[in-house]
Amino acid sequence: MNMNEYPSFKVAAMHVSPAFMDTAKTIEKACSLIREAAENGAALVAFPETFVPAFPLWSALRAPIHNHDWFRRLAAQAIRVPGPEIIQVAAAAKRYGVIVSLGINELSDTSDGCIWNTNLLIGNDGALINHHRKLVPTFWEKLVWANGDGAGLRVNQTALGRIGMLICGENTNPLARFALMAQGEQLHISSFPPVWPAHDPREAGAYDVSDAIRIRVRNHAFEGKLFNVVASAFLDKAMLDGLCEGDAEMRRILSDSPRGISMVVGPTGVPVGEEFQNAEGILYADVDLAATIEPRQLQDVTGYYNRFDVFSFTVNRTANRPAIFVDSNIPPEFNLEQSERSRQSGFADLQSKQGTLNRNEIPST
Repeated sequence: MNMNEYPSFKVAAMHVSPAFMDTAKTIEKACSLIREAAENGAALVAFPETFVPAFPLWSALRAPIHNHDWFRRLAAQAIRVPGPEIIQVAAAAKRYGVIVSLGINELSDTSDGCIWNTNLLIGNDGALINHHRKLVPTFWEKLVWANGDGAGLRVNQTALGRIGMLICGENTNPLARFALMAQGEQLHISSFPPVWPAHDPREAGAYDVSDAIRIRVRNHAFEGKLFNVVASAFLDKAMLDGLCEGDAEMRRILSDSPRGISMVVGPTGVPVGEEFQNAEGILYADVDLAATIEPRQLQDVTGYYNRFDVFSFTVNRTANRPAIFVDSNIPPEFNLEQSERSRQSGFADLQSKQGTLNRNEIPST
């Protein structure tokens, strides 16, 4: 797509539950939903935060000393990138011709105890477009996930325009959001969990995730003069039963906590179409990127409506690695380059040479 082309298309926000703590079945469900959305005309499909295989709500509800088994179970179901599960989703994206945003629990390839909250953007040709790890886990999430890095803070040029994405609380971070806006973001993807208990819901003024989502996503759409596709997970009975394991107090807290919402917001900060919250389903909305032009006449914070001679901003997009190895007299940068080529070739083998990129070799805009 040329810079001056403004396509119109349908998006699908997946307000759905995973097959709780079962990666294989969740991947099957994802592929089935991709097919359904494509058959209904969607060109882009967005799944919730860590859809595969679940969002770790147990970390909010039990003491850390009681969660060791849950962590082991999650690590056993977490997936590596590259890996056969992602190849399966990429094949569905290519088969049905849609761009897919997928939230996963990603397992490190250097540690069986390091899990990231990761979002992948897969092109309609089956190639990996972007690989973003949540910069900082929020509150009790720190007991489950490791810090991410800046390697995925990218806006990617696609046939549907310039797409960026952030995970849950990152949509509160003005620097992370500006890093994407500064790359000409036209369509943003925001992923969220089914619920997010920060307080007992009986407390006065308890945190309401639905209100928090509305504030954040409408703000980013308004500030960036862009479309925001918002996908929150749905808490179904199977997930509730699996999490609570007969604990009545835990069930009460989860049942009474406000639910996450899925929606699409336009470039004036106004929602486009309906909002999903209390029932599972696929939310569809029509997007016309031409609608992003006129609002920029009022405030264009990455164009004329700013002072880049006054403000400066630097983003480090280097991927974190545990070590850089220097062999013999070969310079460190050569070893690093060879390492990245090796990872890319492994992904390419799995993709049957579809040209998928490694997360550290994704081109900048």
